[in-house]
Amino acid sequence: MIKSLITIQAILVSIWFFFWGVESEKNTPVSEITICHSAPIDGMKQFALDPAFQALHPAPLPLHYEAVGKDITFKTADGVDAKGYFIKSKKPSNNWLLVYQEWWGLNDYIKRQSDTYYKDLGENVNVLAVDMYDGKVTADPKEAGKFMSEVNETRLENIVKGAISYAGKKAKIANVGWCFGGGWSLRSAILGGPQTVGSVMYYGMPVRDVEQLKKLNSDVLGLFATETRISKEVIEEFAANMKTAGKSLDYKIFNGVHGFANPSNPKYDEALSKEAYAMSLNYLKKKF
Repeated sequence: MIKSLITIQAILVSIWFFFWGVESEKNTPVSEITICHSAPIDGMKQFALDPAFQALHPAPLPLHYEAVGKDITFKTADGVDAKGYFIKSKKPSNNWLLVYQEWWGLNDYIKRQSDTYYKDLGENVNVLAVDMYDGKVTADPKEAGKFMSEVNETRLENIVKGAISYAGKKAKIANVGWCFGGGWSLRSAILGGPQTVGSVMYYGMPVRDVEQLKKLNSDVLGLFATETRISKEVIEEFAANMKTAGKSLDYKIFNGVHGFANPSNPKYDEALSKEAYAMSLNYLKKKF
């Protein structure tokens, strides 16, 4: 009898604590709730397997393109050669633009855009599009999400650092990227240290760590879209963090969907894309 009463009492106490915890969480500000599994520094991998996020990325339209540059490999600290697409400046130059792909991989659209930047920057800039997936490319949104979710952060940092080393110690390096690569354009700028002269991030998740942002050697241009994940609130927080870090951020939120600047996207917005590209090109021309 006594054992039964004790058991009932224990159950009632457990139930009380459960409901108290639920109610307490409801009334606790989001900023005070402890999150055990925080997102990676770039924040994009947390969306990779979300069907709603995948739906924002329709399969790229087919492209038949004759590239200007060439595929290369370069050394990394982990001993595994990395891949990239490289267009060498017509004359010897220490100006470098590192290009970071969308989540599809280093496909022909990224190569074509790399060639476009090369031509529009006057062909006096070395352009290297970094292969973030070690050769994997897809046109399937689900597979792209899988690729992005499985990225090894240490390996990717080694790839980025390898690209910076390939440019050389005297290189002045600017960065540009879209989506997953937009976040990594910013991270590359941080990893580049004093060699960094600029970063353009198209609708990429910002770095939130102020201490990391303090390592930036340049300002940043953010070209964002109207969306719920990399939202206006997220971007304004980024702006505040950059100010706290003592760094300069110029940004615009375009009235377009995530991926509006990608011509392979059926939801491509030509007018907004031209405006954003003009902003990025003007920014980059001032860096070299």
